[in-house]
Amino acid sequence: MGIISKMPVLDVHSLDFFSRSPEQTRRLGARLGAVLRPGDVICLQGDLGAGKTTFVQGVAQGWGSLDSVSSPTFIIVNEYRRADGNLLFHMDAYRLDSTPEAEELDLDSMLADGALLIEWPERIDGLVPAEHLWVKLEHVDEEEREMKFKAVGGRYDDLLEIVRHTIGGD
Repeated sequence: MGIISKMPVLDVHSLDFFSRSPEQTRRLGARLGAVLRPGDVICLQGDLGAGKTTFVQGVAQGWGSLDSVSSPTFIIVNEYRRADGNLLFHMDAYRLDSTPEAEELDLDSMLADGALLIEWPERIDGLVPAEHLWVKLEHVDEEEREMKFKAVGGRYDDLLEIVRHTIGGD
């Protein structure tokens, strides 16, 4: 009879991380933003105050945004420009009431022109591209947030690996 290893199987498509401060959340976002390219989709799920906009501030900074970041809750989509003309779209789906209303936003057009960050993606789940990086943020205490990353697709496995290296200090 052979010996069976009890070694845990790691899921290469996901990562859990505890950010200890808004600055750490922004730094992690900045590292991710630095490698985004047109067509990339980052979904940000979490309650109000979970750190979604803080993370987007970092992403936009790392991406090279010329514009300041604000929550697009009432506008639905903010557009951030970069010096080379590339665009970063920041969508807040919280106020969308229906799939047809969300379809009017034309995600395909946004993805052709730039990268897309979606807050409250679960509200438009049927329209989120099949391949994406999903980040669930949860409030732990005043400064700390739990961040759960889930990559769906090869490009997003690559982005998740960059996040792993950033967290590991590489």
